[in-house]
Amino acid sequence: MTIEITDWQHPEWVRLMLDECETWAVVGLSGDHRRTAYEIASLLQRRGKRIVPIHPDAPVVLGEQGYPTLADVPFPIDVVDVFRRSEAAGEFADQAVAVGARGVWFQLGVIDRDAFARTVAAGVPMVMDTCPAIEWRRR
Repeated sequence: MTIEITDWQHPEWVRLMLDECETWAVVGLSGDHRRTAYEIASLLQRRGKRIVPIHPDAPVVLGEQGYPTLADVPFPIDVVDVFRRSEAAGEFADQAVAVGARGVWFQLGVIDRDAFARTVAAGVPMVMDTCPAIEWRRR
């Protein structure tokens, strides 16, 4: 499979993450139910996914224990879902690769071309500038 640097929403990768990946670390997830990260984490749970809050305060969110960093999570992570501004998101793609995540997902409006190139070059599928809610509706 040949992937272009602009192939941010490759259908095979979207399918892999939505259908085959169970444990989603949600970077930036807090207990604030007004935030988009909370809404999407709740949707992921309703779709049968296990969510793992990643937040410096490590709160329990939606019944799941949070962790301050990806490296602190004591079990395998399938997808790292990033709710951070584009300029801060790339470090989480690098951390996802370092912890052995199966995929990286940058939410709608979050774009980092260099992080995409690094992640894909490391052999980790990455989806960028879309949302699981949008992708599930397209099916």
